[in-house]
Amino acid sequence: MVVNKKGASAVVPITMPGAKGVSKEVVIGKVEGTPEYSMRIFTVQVGGNTPFHGHPYDHVNYIVAGKGVVVSEAGETPVEAGDSVLVLPDELHQYKNVGDSPFVFICMVKKDFE
Repeated sequence: MVVNKKGASAVVPITMPGAKGVSKEVVIGKVEGTPEYSMRIFTVQVGGNTPFHGHPYDHVNYIVAGKGVVVSEAGETPVEAGDSVLVLPDELHQYKNVGDSPFVFICMVKKDFE
């Protein structure tokens, strides 16, 4: 068993083109020896957003704090703490912080895409 305490993992800024005010913390991943999945915490600052992008793998998100919208080719869907999102492979998506505090979500992916 591995227990990671809050603050034990590095928080790194997301520098992909189109990202604004976003950071990622891998709290359980390859370093901890996960056999299949990695858990990442994304924080989107007020007025920030992830890039509008897609990739060849799925991921599952759980909103921890704040208010945001998930953008897809179908439009924008409001999300807040307690909501969950499934993003399918190659589905274009983006998260935007539309609140007045940090927008935080957990993102689970297969470890190869950490």
